Amino acid sequence: MDSSGLLSLLLSVDKLNFDEAFHVLRAAADLLRNGKDPENELAISILENRGKFPNTFDEMLADVIESYGLYPYLQRENLAPSSTSHSIRVAYHQAVSGGNRLLHEEQKYIYNLLVNRRSNLVVSAPTSFGKSLIIEELVASGIYKNIVIIQPTLALLDETRRKLSKYSDKFKLVVRTSQEPSEQLGNIYLLTAERVNEYKYFAAIDLLVMDEFYKLSARREDERSDALNNAFYYMLTKFSPQFYLLGPNIDGISPGFNDKYGSIFFKSNYKLVLNSGVNVYENYPGQFGARGKKKEIKEKALFELLDSFDGQQTIVYCSSPARVRSLARVYLEHLAFSGRTLMQDELSIIPWIELNVGSEWVLIDLLKSRIGIHDGALQKHITNSMLGFFESGQLDVLFCTSTIIEGVNTSAKNVVFYDDVKGDKPIDYFDYSNIKGRAGRMMQHYSGVVFNFNPVPEKQETIVDIPFYEQLPISDEVLIQLDGSEVKDKESKQYQDLMALHWDVRELVKSNHMSVQGQVNLIRFLRENVRSKYDLLSWRSYPDYNQLLFVMGLACEFLAQPGEIKNPMSAARLTKLTYDYGRQKSIYSLIRNMQSYNLGKLDPDSLSPEDYLRKRKNILDDSIRDGFQILKHWFQYKVPKWLSVVSSIQDFVCREAGLRPGSYSHYASEIENDFIQSNLSILDEYGVPATAAKKLEGVVPKDIPEDNVLRYIHERRLYLRSDFLDYERDKIINLLKG
Repeated sequence: MDSSGLLSLLLSVDKLNFDEAFHVLRAAADLLRNGKDPENELAISILENRGKFPNTFDEMLADVIESYGLYPYLQRENLAPSSTSHSIRVAYHQAVSGGNRLLHEEQKYIYNLLVNRRSNLVVSAPTSFGKSLIIEELVASGIYKNIVIIQPTLALLDETRRKLSKYSDKFKLVVRTSQEPSEQLGNIYLLTAERVNEYKYFAAIDLLVMDEFYKLSARREDERSDALNNAFYYMLTKFSPQFYLLGPNIDGISPGFNDKYGSIFFKSNYKLVLNSGVNVYENYPGQFGARGKKKEIKEKALFELLDSFDGQQTIVYCSSPARVRSLARVYLEHLAFSGRTLMQDELSIIPWIELNVGSEWVLIDLLKSRIGIHDGALQKHITNSMLGFFESGQLDVLFCTSTIIEGVNTSAKNVVFYDDVKGDKPIDYFDYSNIKGRAGRMMQHYSGVVFNFNPVPEKQETIVDIPFYEQLPISDEVLIQLDGSEVKDKESKQYQDLMALHWDVRELVKSNHMSVQGQVNLIRFLRENVRSKYDLLSWRSYPDYNQLLFVMGLACEFLAQPGEIKNPMSAARLTKLTYDYGRQKSIYSLIRNMQSYNLGKLDPDSLSPEDYLRKRKNILDDSIRDGFQILKHWFQYKVPKWLSVVSSIQDFVCREAGLRPGSYSHYASEIENDFIQSNLSILDEYGVPATAAKKLEGVVPKDIPEDNVLRYIHERRLYLRSDFLDYERDKIINLLKG
């Protein structure tokens, strides 16, 4: 009997008799021996249906599961080793990081390649494989002193920081470009690619870990591909570290890369959770759509599905933050209409929201109804809280964007593939596979289900190109960083144009890690206009409105990516928002101003009371979403970077012209750090709300180094201050606990 026949037998009975149980287990062993169950499908199904086997088969079951290498599940199921040799193999798979954890067979294989053979590894493995546990194993091994871990999002980095904080007696965790490494301890640098490129204090690096390495690809049109390529190239050429690249569902990398860098590409299909799919859309042929009646039918089908789960945790994939909020809001209305009362005990975040954001934010009612949201527009401490509530079972449904693909490590019994786009681009099979991989949670569920509200994208091979090596294609921003000996086509016009730049211009452009052509054009413009525009350029500390308008106009014209400045954002609006933010020094004041402005345009006399209340509620929610999006994307990322680049270029041009240059670094830093006292801004990196950090201003002296801030808070028990909300205090206490 093949695996499908055995699975049918398992599912068709409530209890297996002696002969059936023996047959299933023996057949599983035979299939493994003959390489016919490479994804562990039968073994995991046996575990999921263990209750159907007589207890007398526990020893045989332990042998079968051990032969598959599924050691973590031996532990979960309390299956004792059946022999001394079995016990030895179990001990061999014990995690060096402690916690009484066991590695599965392929985790141990990868660990041995890295630690014992010191191989460079490029690993592709399923979402539930446990790739991140191997990172902790490498740290715990004690053989690496200085480790760089590059991850694409601050949320992932914060999650990794929390996992590795227990090694603080052996390693300093560096999370900001202002922190210097320790000379006494080892160092773990937890940085995005952009921060790697900006960091000035690297010494020797023993190990480089790059998570979600598929973002190297230029063909996937990720705007951060250039930064990641430059960071990887810099690490390789400057320090020659051992490297471990990890990612999901990848079939290969640029041909020749492994030969040049002595690396091994290892692809595994080894699974610890089974995923199955249900094509919901097939039950509604031609009835689902994005607007009108088809939109209503699709929403109704989703809500009926969620109701049928009766509290079973579910993740719903949505295309954008706006979509997350609107769909969650409509689902909340559905629950109210169907008589589902608010049942959740008040979570500590709710009083914080009421005081700082607004008592009418729909998130309050969502949380009370056991519904969460997760997207890239939310503040870090809020997204951390959402995940914490979901992981602890305090939320049943989590509406989220592509952050579920690349921004966090969480999963649920059920995943709903609701939207078929990411932003405005169609979801491809690679992204779909990563969404699907969130269905089922290792050590909690043996299987998960993805509910498809759209046809599954056509399966395609995923080969990750590495532009700095392959150079087909390669952007100016990557090419300019390469040593001449690494350039494959020195006769290309692209390379010749870069080499035609004067050496000092080329070095300036290289150091800024932004649009090469944009910077060159900006240098040319300022050389022609520096004297006539000098008053608008030469400011220091804080600009007046016209100075900021001029500089932001330069950034938008010369540094913005194509299509980045589009309605409703413009250079004038971005200037106004930045200027007001600099005066008010609070994103919450900015949100309230946006709400007042938009409410002022609402005419209650032209609407029914119901429509007025609905539109008013939507304006309040949308203003909060837009305010947090502006904070996250513009104030904490784009605007400070643009100001820094324009500042460096005007400094260069002014000095050429014999003029005293301006300096925008202080203003840029203030914006990036939410106008928090400089040494306290590290608390934001750790997921502490800015409101809590600002309450410590003047209490924690400004001259305390940022690395010592936590110790100062702990030694003086400042977390007990009466002006902290419970939510703020809990965040600080949990941080101090590590």
